[in-house]
Amino acid sequence: MSYIGHEDAWQAWRRALGGERMHHAWILSGRRGVGKSAFAMAAARELVGEPGVPQPADHPDILYLSHPAKNDQEARKQAEGKPFELARNIKIEQIRRLQQRLTTRPTLGARRAVIIDPADDMETPTANALLKSLEEPPQGTYFLLIAHRIGRLLPTIRSRCRVLAFPRVPDTEMEAVLAREAPAASAEMRAAAIAAASGSPGAAIDFVQLDLGKIHALMRQIAGEGDPDFALRGRLAAAMGTRPDRKRQLAAIELARSVVAARMPSVAPRDIPAMTGIHADLVRLAAQAPTANFDAGLLVMEIGTLLAGLAPSRAPANG
Repeated sequence: MSYIGHEDAWQAWRRALGGERMHHAWILSGRRGVGKSAFAMAAARELVGEPGVPQPADHPDILYLSHPAKNDQEARKQAEGKPFELARNIKIEQIRRLQQRLTTRPTLGARRAVIIDPADDMETPTANALLKSLEEPPQGTYFLLIAHRIGRLLPTIRSRCRVLAFPRVPDTEMEAVLAREAPAASAEMRAAAIAAASGSPGAAIDFVQLDLGKIHALMRQIAGEGDPDFALRGRLAAAMGTRPDRKRQLAAIELARSVVAARMPSVAPRDIPAMTGIHADLVRLAAQAPTANFDAGLLVMEIGTLLAGLAPSRAPANG
């Protein structure tokens, strides 16, 4: 499957692959949902493949690390093929087990690929453990670090990696993706999904699947009218649900950011600092939400309060 916006990344990767000295560590940087994981797997297969050597679907020389199951109970669910909850971070124990594996030679050829997805979900001790392998990579081992927020990676890790950037997908191409992947969605729903996704086809598809159209309408109403009696915020909380999962919470924050961004071009100059501050607060929430244990109800109220701050003041003018 080909992904929109991957052409430059493939050209850079294949030039390096065909060169004399392939860099040993790469960061795949871009918004969540632009296809970085799929690129990493396809690129890893090109890296480890050798002429005349059969390449199995489950390749022993492609090592993939991501969030593990949250605990032993969730791990049992995973083993039984049942839905299970993930841990919030990649664990240092995973990196240590990986490093033990790297003391052996690749199984089928001369190269091995390590994919960490997402590398920006490592806490500092885990990242420092990985850094040791990046500083002294085993012969034939190459790292592909997927980063949705590259700024969260340690500078020492970034300095040892070459970056492949995955750009935003234009709205016209996003519309084509949604028409193909979610043909039953209304034109209004697709437009809202595109606005919220900010150039990420995967995020746009998630938006449609999560059915956030009503939430988007309420957010726009709060931003336009305010919410002096908290009635709209109450409706917003009801639309979110009593126990929204983390994916729905993250989508709601991104949706609120899109509402703020949509109002930016028409805002009066005197209101720009306040709007910028509101957007910055939503960016902070988006950065904290993947790992913080937010109370879902309080999170929704905070989002609603920030959006209410966009509404024009209804106080009478002096004079």
